[in-house]
Formats: sequence, C-alpha cells, structure tokens
Amino acid sequence: MTWDPSELPYYNPQVDDRVAVVTGGNSGIGWFTVLHLYMHGFRVYVCGRNSHKVSRAMDDIIEEAVRRHNLYLKGLHDQKPTRYLGSLQYLHTDLTDLKCVDRAAAKILRMENHLDVLVNNAGVMAVPYEITKDGFEIQMQTNYIAHFLLTMRLLPLLRCSHGRVVTLSSLGHHIIFKYSKLDETWNYFPNFVFTWFRYAMTKVASIQYTKMLAIKNPDILFVSVHPGLVMNTNLFSFWTRLPLVGIFFWLLFQVVGFMFGVSNEQGAYSTLRCSLSQELTTTNDNGKYFTTGGKESRSSYVANNLDDAASTWIWTMKQLRNRGFDI
Repeated sequence: MTWDPSELPYYNPQVDDRVAVVTGGNSGIGWFTVLHLYMHGFRVYVCGRNSHKVSRAMDDIIEEAVRRHNLYLKGLHDQKPTRYLGSLQYLHTDLTDLKCVDRAAAKILRMENHLDVLVNNAGVMAVPYEITKDGFEIQMQTNYIAHFLLTMRLLPLLRCSHGRVVTLSSLGHHIIFKYSKLDETWNYFPNFVFTWFRYAMTKVASIQYTKMLAIKNPDILFVSVHPGLVMNTNLFSFWTRLPLVGIFFWLLFQVVGFMFGVSNEQGAYSTLRCSLSQELTTTNDNGKYFTTGGKESRSSYVANNLDDAASTWIWTMKQLRNRGFDI
C-alpha cells in the first residue's frame, strides 16, 4: 500500500479548531485513527469503557506522535513547521449500555459547539450469543444500534461544521444475501457458524443507515468503510483463546493475514482518507461505501437496497423510542 496519510490536510489547533470523536480508539485500527487525527491537529475524544486502558493508550499515542513529529522537525532544518499536534480527551462510552452512550453524547454537546469528524469505529465480531441490558443481541447493539444513537444525538454539532461521519463496516456484510428483520438473532446451533450471520447483519445495517442519513442530511458527509483484512486485531481474540481449537484459528488468521492482510495502521487509512480528504464532497460522495485505502467500491445488493435500508431505519427508530430515547 503506497498511499501516504501525510497527503491529507494538517491543521493548527491555535487557528483551526478541529474536533473529532472516535469510538474504540484505544486499540487496533482505532488506535492509529486517533494517532493520525491527533497528528493532523485535531482535538480527539477517545471513547471507551475502561478508563485505565484508554488512558494508557492515549499516553502511548502521544509518545508515538511526538516521536514521529520530532522526525518531521529534524527534516525541516530551518524551515517553519506546518504540522502541529492536537489534543486527546477520554470519554467514557460503554456501547453495551445505551444510557451510557446517551450520557457521552450529552457531554460532547455541552463541551463543544461543533464536530468535524465522528468515527464509528468500535465493534465486536463473531462472539457468543448474548443479550445486552437494553434487550439487543450484543453484536447488533455494539456495532450498529449504539452508533446509530450516538450519531443521531451528535447531528446538531455535525451540522454546525458540515462535518463527516465515517462508520466502519466489513467485507463480511456480503454474507447476508437476503434481507431479514434485525430482530432475527440467528441463535442456532452451532454458534460458531451462526455468529457470523449475526455479525454480517450488523455490518449490512451500518451501510444502510449511512445511506439513509446521507439522504436525510445532505449537508453532512456520511460514508461507510471496509478497512481491509486486518488480522492483528482484538476482534479475533475470542477465537484464538478457544480451548484446543484456538491454536488452529490463530494459525489460520496468521496465514490469511500474511497472504491478504493489511496492518492496523494501513487499515486505518480508509477511515482517515474519508475523514480528511478534500476530494470527497457531499454532492458526489454522500452515502458511499469505501474499501481498503479509501477506494470507492460497491456494497452488496441487500446493503445497497434503499427499500431495505428504510425498513432498517424504521425498525431502529421504533426500538430506540420504545426504550425511552426520543430521537
């Protein structure tokens, strides 16, 4: 992969007040997404549910950013620097608790008067069947519904800056070849097969609501992205820790990663390009789906079907309102 994120615009925090919110920014793709936004001068809210892990991740991000920034300064000699580091702030956000998501959004609304970039990055993949306290299957809530609520709450700030919303989907959404209702839990035996259908449904829904938001809010840029086959990620930890067969899955993921995969940092490039590239516009790119490195692509027939997307939207709005979330 030859694309270089240094081609993206940089901002001076003292002049350009750029604000970003990133869910799941303490590990994997999210870690590098936060790193680069921070290096491009953004004030980044790093959302996570474990303050210790997020604080440690932010310390590591700052250390790495300073190291890279110093290398950049050394190469300038007597020239005036054009890059500035932003700032990081932890925001407690537990995606398995919708009230917590609501409180996180309310805090941002109190603290900021605009939002330039929202990255719906966090997610879980192919985990055992579980129902959250809000009554949703855990993958459906973590990957889709919680981000839907967060995005809806932050729309007023995004409108103020004509901001961007980048939602991570996955190539795995192609597993769903026929539309089914989102309350279909696929809770069948064997779980290790049907958990992938539950996961794929959440990624279809993420693409669908991106398209619906783009239609309803043409002044904000909404895109969904597939980061590439990133095998070195915590998303696979459940499989590699399974007794007896865990070593098999670890070896499988290593082989697939070696042959077809990209690194965590390369996986973040699609997010970064869609977040910062001045080539993308609401007129030409709203609602689109991008793949590795920020390359425009086409999602599956089900994900691309606006009638199905409207059904997903109506179902989600009804479910949230039934739980007391007025959106």
